[in-house]
Amino acid sequence: MTTPVQGRQIPVTRALAVTSGKGGVGKSTVAINLAAALAEQGGRVVLLDADLGLSNVEVLMGIEPTRNLEDVLEGRCAIEDVLRPGPGGVLVVPATTGSVRMSTLSNAERAGIIHAFSSLGGQIDWLIVDTAAGIAPTTLQFCSAAQEILVVVCDEPASMSDASAVIRVLHQGSGRHRFRVLVNMVSADENPRVTFAKFYELAERSVEVTLEFAGSIPFDRSVLDAARRGLPVVTAHPDTKVAEAFTTLARKMGTWPQPSAACGNTEFFLEQMIHLEVMERRARI
Repeated sequence: MTTPVQGRQIPVTRALAVTSGKGGVGKSTVAINLAAALAEQGGRVVLLDADLGLSNVEVLMGIEPTRNLEDVLEGRCAIEDVLRPGPGGVLVVPATTGSVRMSTLSNAERAGIIHAFSSLGGQIDWLIVDTAAGIAPTTLQFCSAAQEILVVVCDEPASMSDASAVIRVLHQGSGRHRFRVLVNMVSADENPRVTFAKFYELAERSVEVTLEFAGSIPFDRSVLDAARRGLPVVTAHPDTKVAEAFTTLARKMGTWPQPSAACGNTEFFLEQMIHLEVMERRARI
């Protein structure tokens, strides 16, 4: 994926944060399968597990990492040493499990992690960031730094209410005003457009933002079977409707407007992190 600049083509990396208001809505499953579907369509994809204290992406993808982001932060290795090949050609950056330190990093430390990605600039098309659910500082910072935010909801009151809170906090804290919404685990008798409309009405009650319907993913037990096998469903069960839905969404993502060259590489992430650190310091003065 490239962008022309003064007659030449420069690589552009697009960063998508996948988030949700609460756990149990299939956020990590969405991130994993979108990454796998993008890779199967020829994209160079890195999946970052940004749930820094309770990592589970490597489990869902059948990966046994020997190093993780904590090793990068401590200077024990480079980001290239942490990358692990996953199903479908996705490169996975595993976080840690049960690490109090990683779950309470400062803005500067988070920026240090993202800075490690600068060496990958121009080598990948998509950086998919699987955030932790909720409004923890780490989640908000990763979402604020991404060019695109995909909010995963399902037709359940708590899911919608908590997702609305995430949007409100991101809008008020970092000025984000456009969000893409994915309705997940859609039942056979559910109209995802109706679910989106209900969420749209709820979210707009508290803040004026633009919400775009990104699509929907049907409920399918093959997702659970694939997870037990450590595989994305698009790899384990490619002929199912749920796999087709992920493939369709990944193809649709390719039509989303590209970021400008100035914020197209992974350095964009670092620049946003530094900006957020400066703003936080000013707020404390």
